[in-house]
Amino acid sequence: MTCQRCFQLETMTWLVVSLIGCLQFGCDVNRDTPSGIPAGQHGSKHLENIELADLDGGRLNILPREHAASVFLFARTDCPISNRYAPTVRELEKEFSVRDVAFYMVYVDPTQSPEEIKAHQQAYRYPCSAVRDDTHQLVQQMGVRVTPEAAVLDRSGRLVYRGRIDDRFVDFGKTRQAPTRNDLQIAIQEVLAGSAVQVPATKAIGCFIADLKP
Repeated sequence: MTCQRCFQLETMTWLVVSLIGCLQFGCDVNRDTPSGIPAGQHGSKHLENIELADLDGGRLNILPREHAASVFLFARTDCPISNRYAPTVRELEKEFSVRDVAFYMVYVDPTQSPEEIKAHQQAYRYPCSAVRDDTHQLVQQMGVRVTPEAAVLDRSGRLVYRGRIDDRFVDFGKTRQAPTRNDLQIAIQEVLAGSAVQVPATKAIGCFIADLKP
């Protein structure tokens, strides 16, 4: 079987799984300004102290100033698009963790238990610290709308990038065999180089993060 044929079969399988998943919890493609950030707001938001639930019933205090950059990857255990990025996440963590970049997997579904998240972390071999944003505090502060979506803070806690990991997903159900632009990797490299992030926001495609109901 040719590589092209293998890729086509993989894509068809992913599409079927994605459609089933979206019937369960919805999917969304950001069609606003890049990643839904109003023009002129890039780099203006500072988050100096972030407190989220850990997986052991406690709270994790995240201080961006302790690292050259902090990367937050928003995820669900049952989002097929998010799960397909596990190898990429592992590669990014391996590349940048040695350069004082902290990675956090932020789970946004309050119905998913810590045990379920731990099993997900083990199954997909995520090396990142896992936290729960069960009240969507960080989702709202960063303006995240889908999983997977990434956000990068510099050492001052300034939001310098938010959006897709790369451009592999062109639209829902439409993928490239390989990405042509690795947006998150480029953004991290620019932060570490001390330069401005040239593309501070991109459109993320993935599973919609539903608003919490009281």
